Amino acid sequence: MRRSFAPGLADDELQMPSEVEPRKDEFKTEFPFVLPRGYVDRSGQLHRHGVMRLATARDELVPLADDRVRENAAYLTVVLLARVITELGTLTDVHAGIVEGMFATDLAFLQDLYRRINTEGHTRARVICPACQHEMTVDLAGGRLGES
Repeated sequence: MRRSFAPGLADDELQMPSEVEPRKDEFKTEFPFVLPRGYVDRSGQLHRHGVMRLATARDELVPLADDRVRENAAYLTVVLLARVITELGTLTDVHAGIVEGMFATDLAFLQDLYRRINTEGHTRARVICPACQHEMTVDLAGGRLGES
């Protein structure tokens, strides 16, 4: 997959922190992320940093029995993400209502993250700078503005 980044960013700004890259023998089950926009709770507090865990077979099966999913198959995404997001800012309980209240940009980001970690096992991608054609690895889970 090729992703473009704005010209003028230094290579060191795009490099993935070494603590994010798991060792070859390490099995990683939780993945930190930073939402592009962030969830705004009822008090107006913004929550951008979170953690998503790997999904289990149960995580993918249980939502199929949910009445909301039976009525609207598109709701499966909401219920599934609510099951695998273990942390979001200072929120103690991430549930379907929280996911429903997210901006579409963040929902799309979380869907892509879910797909990446559950099919590829990581959040890294090889990219090519459109300005200089330099290949590098970036962490798509983000961390600083412009990384995700």
